[in-house]
Amino acid sequence: MGAGKRSALRAGVLGMTLTVWASLAPGLAAADTAWVQIEALPTLDQAQTRLRDLATSFPDAAGFTLPGGWYGLALGPYDTPEIAAEALRQMRNAGLIPADSYVADGSRFRAQFWPAATTGAAPASEPTPAPDAEPAPEPAPPPVETLADARRAEEAMGREGRMRVQEALEWVGVYSGGVDGAFGRGTRASIAAWQDSHGFEPTGVLKSAELRQLLDGVAAEKSALGLTPVEETKAGIGIDLPLGLVEFDHYDPPFVHYRAKDASGVRVLLISEPGDQNTLYGLYDAMASLEIVPTTGPRSRDKSGFSLVGEDAQIHSVTEVRLSKGLIKGFTLVYPAADAPRMARVLAAMKTSFTALGETALDPTLGQPMAVGRADLIAGLDVRHPEFARSGLFIDAKGAVLTASEGLSACGKVTIEGAPAKIAFADPHLGIAVLQPLAPLAPPAVARFETVTAGRGAALAVAGFSYPEALSAPVVSFGTLSDLTGLAGEPERARLAVKTLPGDVGGPVLDGAGAVLGVVLPRGGETARLLPPEMTVAVQTSALVPVLAARGFAPLPAEAGGTLAAEDISALAQGFTVQIACWK
Repeated sequence: MGAGKRSALRAGVLGMTLTVWASLAPGLAAADTAWVQIEALPTLDQAQTRLRDLATSFPDAAGFTLPGGWYGLALGPYDTPEIAAEALRQMRNAGLIPADSYVADGSRFRAQFWPAATTGAAPASEPTPAPDAEPAPEPAPPPVETLADARRAEEAMGREGRMRVQEALEWVGVYSGGVDGAFGRGTRASIAAWQDSHGFEPTGVLKSAELRQLLDGVAAEKSALGLTPVEETKAGIGIDLPLGLVEFDHYDPPFVHYRAKDASGVRVLLISEPGDQNTLYGLYDAMASLEIVPTTGPRSRDKSGFSLVGEDAQIHSVTEVRLSKGLIKGFTLVYPAADAPRMARVLAAMKTSFTALGETALDPTLGQPMAVGRADLIAGLDVRHPEFARSGLFIDAKGAVLTASEGLSACGKVTIEGAPAKIAFADPHLGIAVLQPLAPLAPPAVARFETVTAGRGAALAVAGFSYPEALSAPVVSFGTLSDLTGLAGEPERARLAVKTLPGDVGGPVLDGAGAVLGVVLPRGGETARLLPPEMTVAVQTSALVPVLAARGFAPLPAEAGGTLAAEDISALAQGFTVQIACWK
C-alpha cells in the first residue's frame, strides 16, 4: 500500500475515533431519540438478509450505513434513551436479541438502507448483474484503529470528556481515584482492568468501540436504576435515590419510607429527627433490633454518628446516620443479597450525594397514626424477635451467667442483655448452663448462694423477666418452699409454691435473706401435666455448687444476715438478675 493510501486510511480511522470521543465534549446537544443497536455486519447483502429475518418479528427494524463501511442493524426509534433502555432490558432478558446489544443515540448512523426511505418498505434484493457485467467490488474492510489513533482522539476529547470516562470507570467499580480528567497511572490501570474483564486487550487506552461499550453500558444501567437527585424538604435531606427501584410510600417519623417498585426488593428509609447523643444511641439500639437489619455485619458508633451493616443469605442493609447541630439525619438502604454488586454502586451514589438541608428535622406529627399500637413495631417497621427469652443470674465479676440449659444448644446466637455470649458448659442432668460474654461485661452485682439449706415452708422469692416483650426489668414473685425433692423424688430438685411464667425460667430463687437457694427450671416433660398452676420446680443450690466449682465457677457464699423486707429483696435481685435471649 502506498504512503498516500496509508495516510488516507489513518485519517479515516482518526476521523472515526474522533466522532466517538467528540460525543463526550462539552456543549454538544444529545439526540432526542434513541435506538437499540443489535448488530453490525460487513456487507450489504448480509445486512439485508439478516433484516428480512428480523422484520418478521420486529416491524421497527432498520438498517444504516456506519463509518468504516459497515452496516448497522437497529430497532426503533424510541422517544427517549430511557424508553430505549427499558426496551433493551426486556428484550435481552427474554432472549430476543443478542446479549451485547446496546442503546445508541444514532450519531454514528449514516444513510438508511432499510426500510427504503421513499416507500417505507424493505428494498428489493440487489439486481443480479448481467452475465457479462463485472461483479460489484466488496466494500473495503474497516480501517484498523491503532493505539496512536486512540491516544490522539483522547487528547482531542477535552478534560470534561475524560472526566466522564473516569466517572464511568468509577461506576463499574474499577477506579477509585480523583475525577480530574488526568489520565495517570491509576486511570490507565483501571482502563486495562475493564478491558481485560470484557475480553479486550488490556492496553490502558480505549479504542472507539471499547469506549462506546463502556459509556453505553453505564448509561443503560443508570437508566434502569433511575438514580435521581431528590430533595426531601420535610426531612431536610438531599440525596440521589434509585427511583427505578423504589417509590415514595409514607412518612412515619423519624423515617421517610420508600417502598420497593416493580418487585425490586429494594427499600430506602430517610432518617430525620432532632436529638442529642442519647437520642442517637437510642436510635442505634432501635435500628439494630429491626428485621431489616440482620445481626451479622460490621457496625460502629461514636458520639457523632453510627454505621450499621446487616447481612444474611436473604437481605443486606446499610444504615448511615450523623448527628450535627442537634439534628440526626441519615438513611438506610435495604436490598436482596443477590443484588449486592449492582447495589454497591447505588450505595456509593447515595453516600456521595447525601446532604443535610436547612436546620429542620421531620415533623413528628407527619403521617397517619396507627389504629392499634404494637410493641413489635418501631415507626412502622418490624422488630426482630428472639426464638425465646428467659432469665439468668450473674455468678462472677467477669459477667458469667447461670441459667437453664433447655434449648440453648439449638441457638444460632445467645445474648446476655443484648451482648453476644457463648455457652461455657452445660449439665443436662441438672438442666443448667453457664454463659460467658464474648466481650468484657461488668455486672452491677453478683449473686451469693445459701450455705444452709432452707426448710419446708420457708419464705422465698423468684426473680425473672416474666414479661420480656413488655418490661425491661425483672419481676419478683413471692411464695414458699413446698418440698426439697422433685415430683419423682429427685434429691437435686425442689418444689416451690409460687406461680411463674416462661420468661422466669433460669432465674434465681432467693431465700428470706436474699441468698440463692435454687434456679427455676422449665415446666416441661411428662411432669408438667402433674404440676398445679401455682407450683414451680427448681434445681437446688446444694446440687449446683459442686458442679459449678468443678468447672471453675465457684459461687460466692452468702453472708450471715437476717430476713430482708420484700422491697430490699427486690432491689437486691435487680442487680444480678439478667435477661438472656436465643436467636436463630
